[in-house]
Amino acid sequence: MLLGCGDLGTRVGTALHAKGVDVTGVRRTATALPPHIRGVSADLAAGPVPDLPADLLVITMTPDRRDPTGYRTTYVDAVRHGLEAVLRAGTPRRAVLVSSTSVYEGLEGDLDETTDVAPQSDRPRILLESEALFHEALPHGTVLRLSGLYGRPGGRLVQRVRDGENHDPGRWTNRIHREDAATAITHLLTMPEMPAELYVGTDDEPASAGDVRGFVADELGIARPAPTGVQTPTGRRMRNARLRAAGVELRYPTYREGYREMLRAEG
Repeated sequence: MLLGCGDLGTRVGTALHAKGVDVTGVRRTATALPPHIRGVSADLAAGPVPDLPADLLVITMTPDRRDPTGYRTTYVDAVRHGLEAVLRAGTPRRAVLVSSTSVYEGLEGDLDETTDVAPQSDRPRILLESEALFHEALPHGTVLRLSGLYGRPGGRLVQRVRDGENHDPGRWTNRIHREDAATAITHLLTMPEMPAELYVGTDDEPASAGDVRGFVADELGIARPAPTGVQTPTGRRMRNARLRAAGVELRYPTYREGYREMLRAEG
């Protein structure tokens, strides 16, 4: 059962289908789903929905608005209504809630699942509230905090490099390819042993914004963006040792493999 079945949820559904799992996806417009995912049209944010029986449950919500109201509607109201509908039909054997590493707001250096978080901004605080709601309903469930997703053609970073813009803030950046994010979710749902309650979903190498932009420029065969003069990047470096120890294999372990493949696909 996929609650919120956009790009990431559809990738997970496709991977589960390939493993012989019967997959149902819930979204406002279910006709947009591929034929191997049985669609249920429902607006989870609007209120109670019919029972949704689930053996394996994935919650991947995307807000329509990125303000606090939009976040609360999506990550609290919709998640609550979805969980209620699932639990009325029984308790899932495995469940994964997709959250975000933005909950590490304000922290610096190497960070992982053992790091205490206390964000001050509304949006990451709402994400923590969603995580708590999920774990209260499903104590055996798993939260996967994803870093920045990339991998779809026409990404903003590539376009900015093509346009010659210099957007290097002198900070560490963290990312995971969409395909690897889907692989991680699928693995946590189907691995033989029970997964832990929390994982950081990121690739193997935090990288400075300037290094990533420089690499993309080299691949495009154009001039690198002008350096900012920042010698030591600041910000957070997310670490994925727990996810790797769980047996997750990444097709794109660093930004190099991911952006090279993405640019090759774009021609």
